[in-house]
Amino acid sequence: MAPSKFLIGSRGSKLALVQANWVKGALTTRHPDLEVEIVITKTSGDIFTDQPLSQVGGKGLFTKEIEEALLEGKVDLAVHSLKDLPTVLPHGLCLAAVTEREDARDAFVSNKFPRLAALPRGAVVGTSSLRRQSQLLQIRSDLEIRNLRGNLDTRLRKLDEGQYDAIILACAGLVRLGLGHRITERFPTSEICPAIGQGALGIEARSGDTRILEQLECLDHRATRLATQAERAFLKSLGGGCQVPIAGFGHLEREQLHLTGVVASTDGRKTYRHALQSDPSQAERLGIRLAKHLLSLGAGEVLGVPDTKK
Repeated sequence: MAPSKFLIGSRGSKLALVQANWVKGALTTRHPDLEVEIVITKTSGDIFTDQPLSQVGGKGLFTKEIEEALLEGKVDLAVHSLKDLPTVLPHGLCLAAVTEREDARDAFVSNKFPRLAALPRGAVVGTSSLRRQSQLLQIRSDLEIRNLRGNLDTRLRKLDEGQYDAIILACAGLVRLGLGHRITERFPTSEICPAIGQGALGIEARSGDTRILEQLECLDHRATRLATQAERAFLKSLGGGCQVPIAGFGHLEREQLHLTGVVASTDGRKTYRHALQSDPSQAERLGIRLAKHLLSLGAGEVLGVPDTKK
Protein backbone atom coordinates (compact mmCIF):
# COMPACT_ATOMS: atom_id res chain seq x y z
CA MET A 1 0.00 0.00 0.00
CA ALA A 2 1.33 3.42 -0.98
CA PRO A 3 2.11 5.91 1.80
CA SER A 4 -0.82 8.22 2.52
CA LYS A 5 1.33 11.21 3.43
CA PHE A 6 4.31 12.79 1.68
CA LEU A 7 6.63 15.38 3.18
CA ILE A 8 8.16 17.66 0.53
CA GLY A 9 11.50 19.31 1.33
CA SER A 10 11.85 22.83 -0.07
CA ARG A 11 13.73 26.04 0.38
CA GLY A 12 11.71 28.84 1.95
CA SER A 13 11.94 31.45 -0.81
CA LYS A 14 8.73 32.58 -2.48
CA LEU A 15 9.76 30.93 -5.76
CA ALA A 16 10.78 27.66 -4.10
CA LEU A 17 7.44 27.48 -2.29
CA VAL A 18 5.51 28.20 -5.50
CA GLN A 19 7.40 25.32 -7.12
CA ALA A 20 6.86 22.99 -4.16
CA ASN A 21 3.16 23.84 -4.06
CA TRP A 22 2.89 23.14 -7.79
CA VAL A 23 4.32 19.66 -7.18
CA LYS A 24 1.97 19.23 -4.20
CA GLY A 25 -1.03 20.17 -6.37
CA ALA A 26 0.03 17.89 -9.21
CA LEU A 27 0.48 14.95 -6.84
CA THR A 28 -2.83 15.39 -5.04
CA THR A 29 -4.64 15.80 -8.38
CA ARG A 30 -3.27 12.47 -9.60
CA HIS A 31 -3.50 10.81 -6.17
CA PRO A 32 -6.55 12.30 -4.38
CA ASP A 33 -6.08 10.16 -1.25
CA LEU A 34 -2.55 11.45 -0.75
CA GLU A 35 -1.82 13.97 1.99
CA VAL A 36 1.11 16.24 1.12
CA GLU A 37 2.90 18.66 3.43
CA ILE A 38 5.78 21.05 2.67
CA VAL A 39 8.76 21.19 5.05
CA ILE A 40 10.97 24.29 4.72
CA THR A 41 14.74 23.92 5.02
CA LYS A 42 17.24 26.80 4.89
CA THR A 43 20.24 26.09 2.64
CA SER A 44 23.73 27.58 2.52
CA GLY A 45 22.72 29.52 -0.58
CA ASP A 46 19.94 31.19 1.40
CA ILE A 47 22.30 32.16 4.22
CA PHE A 48 25.25 33.62 2.28
CA THR A 49 23.40 36.12 0.11
CA ASP A 50 25.93 38.96 0.07
CA GLN A 51 28.67 37.26 -1.95
CA PRO A 52 28.87 36.19 -5.61
CA LEU A 53 27.79 32.59 -6.13
CA SER A 54 31.17 31.76 -7.62
CA GLN A 55 32.90 32.77 -4.37
CA VAL A 56 30.48 31.22 -1.87
CA GLY A 57 31.06 27.70 -3.17
CA GLY A 58 29.77 25.64 -5.99
CA LYS A 59 27.90 22.39 -6.10
CA GLY A 60 25.05 21.79 -3.70
CA LEU A 61 24.80 25.36 -2.45
CA PHE A 62 20.99 25.31 -2.67
CA THR A 63 20.45 21.58 -2.17
CA LYS A 64 22.83 20.05 0.39
CA GLU A 65 20.76 20.62 3.54
CA ILE A 66 17.56 19.42 1.87
CA GLU A 67 19.33 16.29 0.65
CA GLU A 68 20.52 15.63 4.20
CA ALA A 69 16.91 15.86 5.43
CA LEU A 70 15.91 13.42 2.68
CA LEU A 71 18.62 10.92 3.64
CA GLU A 72 17.67 11.22 7.33
CA GLY A 73 14.02 10.47 6.53
CA LYS A 74 12.80 13.89 7.64
CA VAL A 75 11.22 14.44 4.20
CA ASP A 76 10.11 12.01 1.50
CA LEU A 77 11.00 14.00 -1.60
CA ALA A 78 12.73 17.25 -2.45
CA VAL A 79 11.78 19.83 -5.07
CA HIS A 80 14.68 21.73 -6.64
CA SER A 81 15.21 24.08 -9.52
CA LEU A 82 17.03 21.52 -11.65
CA LYS A 83 19.77 24.01 -12.49
CA ASP A 84 20.74 24.03 -8.78
CA LEU A 85 20.99 20.25 -8.49
CA PRO A 86 24.54 18.84 -8.79
CA THR A 87 25.13 16.28 -11.54
CA VAL A 88 26.37 13.74 -8.98
CA LEU A 89 23.79 12.97 -6.30
CA PRO A 90 24.57 11.62 -2.83
CA HIS A 91 24.56 7.84 -2.49
CA GLY A 92 21.03 6.66 -1.81
CA LEU A 93 19.28 9.47 -3.70
CA CYS A 94 18.00 9.63 -7.26
CA LEU A 95 16.37 12.06 -9.64
CA ALA A 96 12.88 10.62 -9.49
CA ALA A 97 11.16 13.04 -11.88
CA VAL A 98 11.90 16.01 -14.12
CA THR A 99 8.88 18.22 -14.71
CA GLU A 100 7.86 19.79 -17.99
CA ARG A 101 10.08 22.74 -18.68
CA GLU A 102 8.92 26.33 -18.32
CA ASP A 103 10.55 28.93 -20.61
CA ALA A 104 14.27 28.10 -20.36
CA ARG A 105 15.47 31.47 -21.68
CA ASP A 106 17.07 34.34 -19.80
CA ALA A 107 15.18 37.60 -19.39
CA PHE A 108 16.35 41.18 -19.78
CA VAL A 109 14.55 43.32 -17.21
CA SER A 110 14.77 47.10 -17.19
CA ASN A 111 12.56 50.04 -16.27
CA LYS A 112 14.30 52.39 -18.70
CA PHE A 113 15.42 50.37 -21.69
CA PRO A 114 13.36 47.95 -23.84
CA ARG A 115 16.21 45.61 -24.80
CA LEU A 116 19.91 44.96 -24.36
CA ALA A 117 20.83 46.76 -27.56
CA ALA A 118 19.25 49.97 -26.24
CA LEU A 119 21.56 50.21 -23.22
CA PRO A 120 24.05 53.10 -23.39
CA ARG A 121 27.79 52.42 -23.24
CA GLY A 122 28.92 51.65 -19.70
CA ALA A 123 25.43 50.78 -18.49
CA VAL A 124 25.31 48.81 -15.23
CA VAL A 125 23.80 45.34 -15.53
CA GLY A 126 23.17 43.10 -12.52
CA THR A 127 23.66 39.34 -12.41
CA SER A 128 25.25 36.84 -10.03
CA SER A 129 25.87 34.35 -12.84
CA LEU A 130 29.28 34.04 -14.51
CA ARG A 131 27.50 32.27 -17.37
CA ARG A 132 25.30 35.30 -18.02
CA GLN A 133 28.17 37.71 -17.48
CA SER A 134 30.43 36.06 -20.04
CA GLN A 135 27.75 35.85 -22.73
CA LEU A 136 26.60 39.43 -22.10
CA LEU A 137 30.16 40.71 -22.43
CA GLN A 138 30.59 38.77 -25.65
CA ILE A 139 27.64 40.75 -27.06
CA ARG A 140 28.37 44.05 -25.30
CA SER A 141 31.93 44.31 -23.99
CA ASP A 142 31.27 47.92 -22.94
CA LEU A 143 28.83 46.99 -20.18
CA GLU A 144 29.63 47.13 -16.47
CA ILE A 145 28.52 43.88 -14.83
CA ARG A 146 27.82 44.08 -11.10
CA ASN A 147 26.98 41.29 -8.69
CA LEU A 148 23.28 40.80 -7.92
CA ARG A 149 22.21 38.31 -5.24
CA GLY A 150 19.01 37.73 -3.30
CA ASN A 151 15.58 36.33 -4.12
CA LEU A 152 13.61 37.63 -7.08
CA ASP A 153 11.78 40.27 -5.06
CA THR A 154 15.08 41.59 -3.72
CA ARG A 155 16.67 41.70 -7.17
CA LEU A 156 13.70 43.54 -8.66
CA ARG A 157 13.66 45.97 -5.74
CA LYS A 158 17.33 46.80 -6.31
CA LEU A 159 16.54 47.47 -9.97
CA ASP A 160 13.57 49.65 -9.03
CA GLU A 161 15.75 51.61 -6.62
CA GLY A 162 18.02 52.53 -9.51
CA GLN A 163 21.05 50.48 -8.47
CA TYR A 164 21.17 48.93 -11.95
CA ASP A 165 20.16 49.99 -15.45
CA ALA A 166 19.03 46.43 -16.13
CA ILE A 167 19.19 42.99 -14.58
CA ILE A 168 19.21 39.50 -16.07
CA LEU A 169 16.94 36.83 -14.59
CA ALA A 170 15.52 33.46 -15.60
CA CYS A 171 12.22 33.76 -17.48
CA ALA A 172 10.92 30.67 -15.68
CA GLY A 173 11.13 32.15 -12.19
CA LEU A 174 9.41 35.37 -13.22
CA VAL A 175 6.63 33.50 -15.00
CA ARG A 176 6.06 31.12 -12.08
CA LEU A 177 5.74 34.08 -9.71
CA GLY A 178 3.29 35.88 -11.98
CA LEU A 179 5.91 38.50 -12.85
CA GLY A 180 6.21 37.76 -16.55
CA HIS A 181 5.13 41.34 -17.28
CA ARG A 182 8.49 42.55 -15.93
CA ILE A 183 10.31 40.87 -18.81
CA THR A 184 11.27 43.43 -21.46
CA GLU A 185 13.26 41.07 -23.70
CA ARG A 186 13.69 37.30 -23.86
CA PHE A 187 17.12 36.28 -25.13
CA PRO A 188 17.10 33.56 -27.80
CA THR A 189 19.03 30.50 -26.64
CA SER A 190 21.28 31.06 -29.66
CA GLU A 191 22.31 34.42 -28.16
CA ILE A 192 22.50 33.60 -24.45
CA CYS A 193 22.58 29.87 -23.81
CA PRO A 194 20.74 28.94 -20.58
CA ALA A 195 22.07 27.22 -17.49
CA ILE A 196 22.02 23.42 -17.43
CA GLY A 197 18.47 22.38 -16.51
CA GLN A 198 17.11 25.93 -16.42
CA GLY A 199 13.31 26.09 -16.38
CA ALA A 200 12.77 22.52 -15.18
CA LEU A 201 12.12 21.19 -11.68
CA GLY A 202 14.04 18.20 -10.41
CA ILE A 203 12.31 15.97 -7.85
CA GLU A 204 14.74 14.01 -5.74
CA ALA A 205 13.85 10.95 -3.67
CA ARG A 206 15.50 8.01 -1.93
CA SER A 207 16.56 5.33 -4.42
CA GLY A 208 15.00 2.48 -2.45
CA ASP A 209 11.56 4.04 -1.83
CA THR A 210 9.81 2.24 -4.67
CA ARG A 211 6.32 3.27 -3.53
CA ILE A 212 7.24 6.95 -3.54
CA LEU A 213 9.09 6.61 -6.85
CA GLU A 214 5.98 5.04 -8.43
CA GLN A 215 3.81 7.92 -7.18
CA LEU A 216 6.23 10.44 -8.71
CA GLU A 217 6.27 8.84 -12.17
CA CYS A 218 3.25 10.92 -13.20
CA LEU A 219 5.33 14.12 -12.90
CA ASP A 220 8.16 12.97 -15.18
CA HIS A 221 8.08 14.70 -18.58
CA ARG A 222 9.84 12.65 -21.25
CA ALA A 223 11.07 15.45 -23.54
CA THR A 224 12.38 17.52 -20.65
CA ARG A 225 13.95 14.48 -18.99
CA LEU A 226 15.85 13.59 -22.19
CA ALA A 227 16.96 17.18 -22.88
CA THR A 228 18.20 17.77 -19.35
CA GLN A 229 19.80 14.33 -19.16
CA ALA A 230 21.97 15.33 -22.12
CA GLU A 231 22.69 18.75 -20.59
CA ARG A 232 23.68 17.27 -17.23
CA ALA A 233 25.92 14.66 -18.88
CA PHE A 234 27.61 17.50 -20.78
CA LEU A 235 28.23 19.45 -17.56
CA LYS A 236 29.38 16.38 -15.66
CA SER A 237 31.84 15.44 -18.41
CA LEU A 238 33.37 18.91 -18.29
CA GLY A 239 33.56 18.82 -14.50
CA GLY A 240 32.31 22.39 -14.35
CA GLY A 241 30.57 24.23 -11.53
CA CYS A 242 29.86 27.83 -10.60
CA GLN A 243 33.46 28.95 -11.12
CA VAL A 244 33.48 28.57 -14.91
CA PRO A 245 30.82 29.82 -17.34
CA ILE A 246 29.24 26.69 -18.82
CA ALA A 247 25.87 26.66 -20.57
CA GLY A 248 23.85 24.02 -22.33
CA PHE A 249 20.45 23.66 -23.89
CA GLY A 250 18.80 20.54 -25.22
CA HIS A 251 15.46 20.07 -26.92
CA LEU A 252 13.58 17.28 -28.61
CA GLU A 253 12.40 17.96 -32.15
CA ARG A 254 10.92 15.38 -34.54
CA GLU A 255 12.34 12.58 -32.37
CA GLN A 256 15.85 13.98 -32.64
CA LEU A 257 17.59 15.28 -29.54
CA HIS A 258 19.47 18.53 -30.16
CA LEU A 259 22.09 19.81 -27.73
CA THR A 260 24.06 23.06 -27.76
CA GLY A 261 26.94 23.61 -25.36
CA VAL A 262 28.98 26.68 -24.44
CA VAL A 263 32.17 27.10 -22.45
CA ALA A 264 33.45 30.66 -22.05
CA SER A 265 35.90 32.82 -20.19
CA THR A 266 34.37 35.17 -17.61
CA ASP A 267 35.26 38.23 -19.72
CA GLY A 268 33.57 36.76 -22.78
CA ARG A 269 36.70 36.98 -24.90
CA LYS A 270 37.07 33.24 -25.37
CA THR A 271 33.93 31.31 -26.20
CA TYR A 272 33.63 27.72 -27.37
CA ARG A 273 30.22 26.78 -28.73
CA HIS A 274 28.97 23.78 -30.67
CA ALA A 275 25.80 21.80 -31.30
CA LEU A 276 25.20 18.10 -31.92
CA GLN A 277 22.16 15.87 -32.27
CA SER A 278 21.36 12.22 -31.75
CA ASP A 279 18.64 9.66 -31.25
CA PRO A 280 16.83 10.39 -27.95
CA SER A 281 17.92 7.04 -26.53
CA GLN A 282 21.50 8.32 -26.61
CA ALA A 283 20.89 11.40 -24.43
CA GLU A 284 23.72 10.82 -21.98
CA ARG A 285 26.15 9.82 -24.69
CA LEU A 286 25.24 12.98 -26.64
CA GLY A 287 26.24 15.16 -23.68
CA ILE A 288 29.55 13.32 -23.32
CA ARG A 289 30.27 13.62 -27.04
CA LEU A 290 29.61 17.35 -27.01
CA ALA A 291 31.87 17.87 -24.00
CA LYS A 292 34.70 15.97 -25.70
CA HIS A 293 34.21 18.01 -28.87
CA LEU A 294 34.45 21.35 -27.06
CA LEU A 295 37.56 20.14 -25.25
CA SER A 296 39.06 19.20 -28.61
CA LEU A 297 38.40 22.76 -29.79
CA GLY A 298 40.40 24.15 -26.87
CA ALA A 299 37.79 24.68 -24.15
CA GLY A 300 40.12 22.97 -21.70
CA GLU A 301 42.15 26.18 -21.58
CA VAL A 302 39.18 27.98 -20.01
CA LEU A 303 38.30 25.04 -17.76
CA GLY A 304 41.87 24.56 -16.60
CA VAL A 305 42.18 21.02 -17.95
CA PRO A 306 44.38 19.68 -20.77
CA ASP A 307 42.95 19.81 -24.30
CA THR A 308 41.66 16.53 -25.64
CA LYS A 309 42.56 16.01 -29.29
CA LYS A 310 40.63 12.82 -29.85
